[in-house]
Amino acid sequence: MKKLAVVALGGNALLRDNQLGTIDEQEQNTTDTLENLLFLIREDYDLVITHGNGPQVGNILMRNDAGEENYGIPQMPLDICVADSQGGIGYMIERMLRNILHKNGIHKEVLTLVTMSVVEENDPAFHLPSKRVGKTYSKEEADRIAAEKGWIFQKGNKREGGYRRAVPSPKPIEIINEKVIEKLARQGSIVVASGGGGVPVYRDAEGRIRPSEAVIDKDLASALLGARIGADEFYILTDVPFVYINYGTPQQEVKEFLNYKDTSSYLDQGMFGEGDMAPKIRAALQFIEKGGEKSVITEAFKLEDRSYGTKITMEYDD
Repeated sequence: MKKLAVVALGGNALLRDNQLGTIDEQEQNTTDTLENLLFLIREDYDLVITHGNGPQVGNILMRNDAGEENYGIPQMPLDICVADSQGGIGYMIERMLRNILHKNGIHKEVLTLVTMSVVEENDPAFHLPSKRVGKTYSKEEADRIAAEKGWIFQKGNKREGGYRRAVPSPKPIEIINEKVIEKLARQGSIVVASGGGGVPVYRDAEGRIRPSEAVIDKDLASALLGARIGADEFYILTDVPFVYINYGTPQQEVKEFLNYKDTSSYLDQGMFGEGDMAPKIRAALQFIEKGGEKSVITEAFKLEDRSYGTKITMEYDD
């Protein structure tokens, strides 16, 4: 059986911090990123692509705000905004990838699935909103909106400033249509799925699917999807070529090869920043823990060069 890989593209791989976010910029970024997946396709991997949506869903929420404030257009709930971003980003990835395949004489089907991720209705995260989304407000604006809509706001760090809406980020426990995703990928199609961590939903007491006002960590959702479809390898593409310990200190050290035990120990010691590398490490470990062969964390443009990237396995990979 051919190897199956799940590749998680960061939202910033598609829209960079220093850009306006025009469609031309996003399409070029997407093309540049996807061209680095060609070597996996040429090596005959079956492939599932997931992606982040942080910058994009933030823009959607800002359009929500502007539409309501200026034109009286009703706000859409967060699950609809995530689904909106999945459709737009998935279409862009699919179209750019089809063009890359055509240019290189590779004949493969590419399809995008709007994907739901199931969470526990009573996940503790619903009582501790921690994910900041949408536009930045002054304290006065945040207080007014909190009173009007019941939203929770959190103050940003020195770099971000201001106040942004904070929403829960519960743990995914199931990816709906995961078996369909596996079947399509095993048949040779490239599947774009679980965008932005998936549209967050839960099952009520009668088994009906209900929406959740939340966002799901895309790396955790991607790791879960990879494990549940029996993927061999899990790639997290980010903006650094390696994982470091003691990052930003004189003792900074590159780690190209890590095993499960040592990586878990470094995580427990606080070697990886929360809101930065720590969630990626947890996702990489979760994939290995659930039977995956190898997790790789690397820069998008270094993926084909095997001398780059931190490789995490259960034991050291000889």
